[in-house]
Amino acid sequence: MSTTNTSPRIWDISAPVQACTPVFPGDTEYSQQWNATISPGCPVNVATITLSPHVGTHADAPLHYDTQGATAGHVPLDAYIGPCRVIHAMGAGPLIRWKDIAHAVDNLPPRVLVRTYQRMPVDRWDAELTAYEPATIERLADLGVKLIGIDTASIDPAPSKTLDAHQVICRRDMRVLENLVLDEIAEGDYELIALPLKLVTSDASPVRAVLRELRA
Repeated sequence: MSTTNTSPRIWDISAPVQACTPVFPGDTEYSQQWNATISPGCPVNVATITLSPHVGTHADAPLHYDTQGATAGHVPLDAYIGPCRVIHAMGAGPLIRWKDIAHAVDNLPPRVLVRTYQRMPVDRWDAELTAYEPATIERLADLGVKLIGIDTASIDPAPSKTLDAHQVICRRDMRVLENLVLDEIAEGDYELIALPLKLVTSDASPVRAVLRELRA
């Protein structure tokens, strides 16, 4: 008797983390050394890794943009799991304005991920990355959105020193995911799972972000 696999489909939207993974200029790149390797006198491989918590797909903790903010290990997890919407805004330009996402904002779930790239540059730094216009985040917050994500390295322009978009996130008590890989993701609604590690003193955490197919 044949059986049908009824498990919901899962999409991995995490950037690969390796030596060539781009980082913000001046940040710590990923590196790895072997402390032990399998040999006649050693039964295991054991690595040491060095990296910024902002390498690859990651969740900024409030401490990243607020000296009194919570660390990655102390942020409540509810924002990082649950219904979300992927919205396409390819070609939006330097900032995602409301007009770029207005076509897909009816009955928004609490999480919104915006795709700006046709192909996310997983192996090079993009100084011209697309960011969020702060007013767009304000309007999303007004609609009950508690987490925003983007497929670029920052929700603010790369040269920004004021981090206006991050300051809206701080003031509205929202969460953020950066460096998502949404290349194969159609616009629509999904379940997001992107839990940060319990790094109790860190300003961010890598995440293994996935989308899961919603079932009625």
